[in-house]
Amino acid sequence: MSEESVPAGPEVRTRRAMLTGAGAVGAAMVLAACGGEGDDGAAPSPGPQITNTGDAGGGDREGAQSLARTTDIPVGGGAVFAAQGVVITQPTAGDFKGFDPVCTHQGCPVSNVDGGTINCTCHGSKFSIEDGSVKAGPATTPLPARNIKVDGDQIALA
Repeated sequence: MSEESVPAGPEVRTRRAMLTGAGAVGAAMVLAACGGEGDDGAAPSPGPQITNTGDAGGGDREGAQSLARTTDIPVGGGAVFAAQGVVITQPTAGDFKGFDPVCTHQGCPVSNVDGGTINCTCHGSKFSIEDGSVKAGPATTPLPARNIKVDGDQIALA
């Protein structure tokens, strides 16, 4: 007997057709799970995220977008702007710092700024809000600095 079966009625399917259909369904499920508007493949960060709040460039830089107001970033804390690719911290009053939001251990996105550290919940790494240095591993490399610009009460990428 061959792999093709002899049709005995409208419900009879070949093994090849069944396997092809199952494979197509599986592929569609994988693509649906991986897709999504604006998805960059990174795991979402839990908690509230601050988004663009207006133009920080004052017209002197084309396309400059404000990420936050200075009052949005707590002294001794910070905020993760995953979509914009930056963590902004304020270690001391009026001193704002920018860092890459990707953990240097295995590339997970950092999730929050709390207790004076930038935290990655994937494996527990913690980074200083002052200079991005490692405060707790397994990461061994600091978070790279990102250039930010403070103009009045607006903070934007430089």
